[in-house]
Amino acid sequence: MFGIQNYGSFVMAVILFQLFPGAGTVAILNATAQGGVSTGMKAVFGTLVGDFIYMLAAALGLAAILNSYPSILAVAQWFGVAYLCWVGVKFLRVSFTNQSADKKWEQESWAYFRQAIAVSLTNPKAIMFFMAFFPLFLSVDSKPLTLAMLIAHVTVISLIYQTGLVLVGNSIVQRISQLQYVRLIATRLAGVVIIGFGVKLFLNNR
Repeated sequence: MFGIQNYGSFVMAVILFQLFPGAGTVAILNATAQGGVSTGMKAVFGTLVGDFIYMLAAALGLAAILNSYPSILAVAQWFGVAYLCWVGVKFLRVSFTNQSADKKWEQESWAYFRQAIAVSLTNPKAIMFFMAFFPLFLSVDSKPLTLAMLIAHVTVISLIYQTGLVLVGNSIVQRISQLQYVRLIATRLAGVVIIGFGVKLFLNNR
């Protein structure tokens, strides 16, 4: 279908990949907890933009450039480590007793969009993943439209799944909205998890 080989397997693989939570999932859930559905959806679109950039880069063959100049990949990876740790520390320092600061932070909901893009782009190995994943479902006579359909499928499936995360997450937040200590603990955990991703990336790059 759409020129994609093993179409059913491709769709199933994309769905399974979505089910494994990553730093992007944490960013989406935290944005939803802080500002509701609208803020959560901004984070969703941020992760989609980040993924699209990597998929487009893979389609244009930039992975070959990264292989030829590994220092580019190394710099991007170290930047990713630093950024993830910085975001994690920011979450750890959030205080829900500081109402004026929190309101100002919540009003800057587009900051979560930018943050989600950055979190998505702090995994430079994603481009290698797409370069290895897409060819599994292409044939020697595949046309550019087929690659475009692969990208479109990943984007749409991601949008559906991540929108579900926002709606479920918001429903849970509404039930515990009066328990500020629960929000505080959740935000602290998000910070720890994001720092954990940064540490993992650091260890993988040693």
